[in-house]
Amino acid sequence: MSGKDKTTPIQDAYQQLQGKHEIKRPIVKNCLKAFLVGGIFCIVGQAISYFYIYFFNFTEQTAGGPTTATMVFLALLMTGFGFYDRIGQFGGAGSAVPVTGFGNAVISAAIEHRTEGFVLGVGSNMFKLAGSVILFGVFSAFVVALIKTIYLMIGG
Repeated sequence: MSGKDKTTPIQDAYQQLQGKHEIKRPIVKNCLKAFLVGGIFCIVGQAISYFYIYFFNFTEQTAGGPTTATMVFLALLMTGFGFYDRIGQFGGAGSAVPVTGFGNAVISAAIEHRTEGFVLGVGSNMFKLAGSVILFGVFSAFVVALIKTIYLMIGG
């Protein structure tokens, strides 16, 4: 055993005391809330997709782009009016995982830094949180397209 594995009696007593006072998280309840909020976002997204298909003659394949843009725009509006924060507090990851979470991350940083000006505040800080999502999304799309191209070139 290494020296790191051994604890003193005082440390053991502190860990027991901490265990008594630790707030128990309602994991199942939180998962159900996240599922509910994420599901509602998906239902709204599907309704918007059907709207584009029915009224603007998009196909199922081409309706995805405008649907995604609309969902991000709605998240921007909800964040700007302070409504998305309440949804996030209730639904947790159910509000952060869909594309609406991306919109929220972008506009939240912009709102937070608006007092520093448009260029140095909003412009330079807007993509701090969402920049990694964009970077890895573009890189992943490149890798998948490269694999598909190679696969099609070898006669797949």
